[in-house]
Amino acid sequence: MLKKYILTLLTLTLSRMVFAQDPQFTQFYAAPMYLNPAFAGSALAPRITANYRNQWPAITNYVTTMVAVDHFIEKYNSGVGLMIQSDNQGQGRIQSTDIGLQYAYQFQVSESSFVRLGLQGSYVNRSINYFGLTTGDQFTDRGFITGSVSGDPALQGGLPTNKYLDFSTGGLFYSDWFWVGLSAHHINRPAQGFFLSENERLPMKTSVQAGLRIPLGGFTGLADEQDREISISPVVMYKHQGKYDQLDIGAYLTYSPLTIGAYYRGIPFKKYDQTLNNHDAVAALVGWRMEKFSIGYSYDVTISTLGNSGGSHELSLSYIFDKPERGRPSVKRRDKKLPCPKF
Repeated sequence: MLKKYILTLLTLTLSRMVFAQDPQFTQFYAAPMYLNPAFAGSALAPRITANYRNQWPAITNYVTTMVAVDHFIEKYNSGVGLMIQSDNQGQGRIQSTDIGLQYAYQFQVSESSFVRLGLQGSYVNRSINYFGLTTGDQFTDRGFITGSVSGDPALQGGLPTNKYLDFSTGGLFYSDWFWVGLSAHHINRPAQGFFLSENERLPMKTSVQAGLRIPLGGFTGLADEQDREISISPVVMYKHQGKYDQLDIGAYLTYSPLTIGAYYRGIPFKKYDQTLNNHDAVAALVGWRMEKFSIGYSYDVTISTLGNSGGSHELSLSYIFDKPERGRPSVKRRDKKLPCPKF
């Protein structure tokens, strides 16, 4: 319990001086619009997704929840989306709400390959709650004094808040069997801190995503193999923000409706401090995917020097609706859904 309070206090204290970093999802392809705005409308039909992540529950909770809806407008080769994200740090002491609108345009570059370009604009509201914390000058020879008597101006004046606009962009190139994406978030580097300082500007985050889908049908010898997807999908993501970078590498095995996967997060050959390893976590995933509905669960095991953190639990949901009926037949065109894993 003491460890929780210490880490919560450190979270709030350091919020005044550190470079912030974005929340992350282990099942990043199950949060496509958060990963890259170019994914808006990529299902080529109305879609709703939801993601929940509870990180390090044994120490201090970092809980991120996101809901997104998107749709592809075939007439204009365009995808549009709305994304709402809530992030709570340290038992809700630091709260952020992010509402983002996305637009993506898709065009064909060859017989079997396509490019998507996306933009995102977000409105962000952040607040920090000091109430419930205790300070050193509340403990005296007479015992504990209720109410904040600290001279720190940060603890006075209620709940500090900050509201700002945030802009991101991304691109995606894909075919039947591979995909490569590049995204840049916070390109305007908004001042996201609670105290005016150049150091409190949110560093731009860049990310590269890539993967393959390798069909395994015909290897199993099962009579029903044509009625299900049988494939393996190695995936990789590298991202950089501020002074830090991270590599996620793993693979999914799909024998529909079941998907299982494993991940490693970290950069073992690069160290920021010679006394610390640069391993973060390993994760296992299991998912169930029907034609329109999918659900996935993953658990991260912490392998860094953080120790017994309780790992991270993550749940993802997705539902793809039927395409709206067309009023009249249109020109025949190649509709290519992205071959990305669904979890």
